[in-house]
Amino acid sequence: MRLDKYLKVSRIIKRRVIAKEYIDRGLVKLNGKIAKASSLVNIDDTLEIAFKNETSYYKIINIFESATEEKAKTMYQKEEK
Repeated sequence: MRLDKYLKVSRIIKRRVIAKEYIDRGLVKLNGKIAKASSLVNIDDTLEIAFKNETSYYKIINIFESATEEKAKTMYQKEEK
């Protein structure tokens, strides 16, 4: 699945357009490297997202094409660094 779609489906970022903006601005890293919106995500990949006030870290544990709010919460594990 493309990174921008994953961020939207998992609800880490609520809209795909906003996810793409974050990615295009270089605020999202996939496995430690600055990512592109078209980057493919896999289970066990790590994400680093620089939000306004903090940087958040996530480990991808599930990938679903669509998800309810509850199911979306099972797509990643938030990590502390």
